[in-house]
Amino acid sequence: MKLPLFPCTIVGSYPQPDWLIDREKLAQRFPPRTRARELWRVGDDYLREAQDDATRLAIRDQERAGVDIISDGEIRRESYSNHFATALDGVDIDSPGQALDRSGEPVFVPRIVGPIRRSRSVAVEDMKFLRANTGKAIKMTVPGPFTMTQQAQNDYYSSELDCAMDYAAAVNQEIRDLFAAGADVVQLDEPYMQARPEKAKEYGIEVLNRALEDIDGKTCVHICFGYAALIHNRPEGYSFLPEFVAAKCTQVSIETAQSGLDCTVLESLPGKEILLGVLDLSTNEIETVDMIKDRVLRALSYVNEERVILAPDCGMKYLPRESAFGKLQAMCEAARQLREEFSTR
Repeated sequence: MKLPLFPCTIVGSYPQPDWLIDREKLAQRFPPRTRARELWRVGDDYLREAQDDATRLAIRDQERAGVDIISDGEIRRESYSNHFATALDGVDIDSPGQALDRSGEPVFVPRIVGPIRRSRSVAVEDMKFLRANTGKAIKMTVPGPFTMTQQAQNDYYSSELDCAMDYAAAVNQEIRDLFAAGADVVQLDEPYMQARPEKAKEYGIEVLNRALEDIDGKTCVHICFGYAALIHNRPEGYSFLPEFVAAKCTQVSIETAQSGLDCTVLESLPGKEILLGVLDLSTNEIETVDMIKDRVLRALSYVNEERVILAPDCGMKYLPRESAFGKLQAMCEAARQLREEFSTR
């Protein structure tokens, strides 16, 4: 599907309606790594129907705002990772383990008790629903193997690398099925490569490339500093980013808005398309169009405009819906103006 210059997308999540999920409970805890049924306001008999309706709303909001590559908003998910990590064989979710979150706090996590295997698709039906409800390009997100390894208690494997490689094989199977079912882009979320850069430098790219092995479709890897609503301190730059030049992914998704990232680092990723985070999610305030354009132009000294895709810094899950929609509208208008300006150059 042909896209315009400066196409717009979201990183993955969009705010879930208050009638669907208890947003106050959601905001008072770290993202769940095991299942969290208590977050949903709708009973089991009607939950799938309610999630379908809320997903349609998220799709329509993105279309109305002018987004070019549509996500399902991750509306059916309690977090970006637990829906997939708890659907795999080899994991005991009834007797969870513990691991340190990226904040350093202990949280309940899946406990690995046998070989990690994917015996069924996890998000393919969700992807088909998305495809049936929009004529635009679509993206589906999957948690990355390195991050899932860090978010589990390993009671089976002799090494983290062995564990991560089996997670990677499971992710590879899911990606293949998502593309076969009609996805235009599949994104892997790997925030723990930034949170644990030393381990990522040991085996992160090896594991990522196993997840992307023999994949022909367009793939993206998202690396971030954590949800702005939960992780308030931002470093001045990435601890793990130039290493992605060796990754088999097509795109790399980064934050630049809240952190004021020194965009010279983009020179280290030649050939990669860049999902450029231009919306600051630490505030509900809607950026001006000029502010967003300035963030894009700051990056264009180091990356060609044909390789830039506009996006929020991270997932929009914790924002009020009206703020999220307004930010997307401003971003898409900034992209429209930039297209006009660059067409005359």
